[in-house]
Amino acid sequence: MTCLFCRIVAGEIDSDIVYRDEISTAFRDINPQAPVHILVVPNDHIPSVASIAPEQEQLVGHLLHVAGTLAKREGIATRGFRLVVNTGPDAGQSVDHLHVHLLGGRHLSWPPG
Repeated sequence: MTCLFCRIVAGEIDSDIVYRDEISTAFRDINPQAPVHILVVPNDHIPSVASIAPEQEQLVGHLLHVAGTLAKREGIATRGFRLVVNTGPDAGQSVDHLHVHLLGGRHLSWPPG
């Protein structure tokens, strides 16, 4: 298995996992861009948003639900947080495994980059 996030989900690589269920895993980003920076990933390998199959629509909703739950748990839901999904190299996707960035804990400017 060569996918970094698949290896984290499988427990082959240590990570600060903050949530896990049968569908998804969430862990702290090793290069945080905000005081709270958590990645929420599907446990099954999906390369990007561009490769989501119609039968995986519920999975995407689950990832967003988990991100919202973690925002509450991390204490950033009231003041606000950002969810980011990069797709492809021009957007900054550096790992070819669908993931949602949960960012918060500071003022986030707009536009982002």
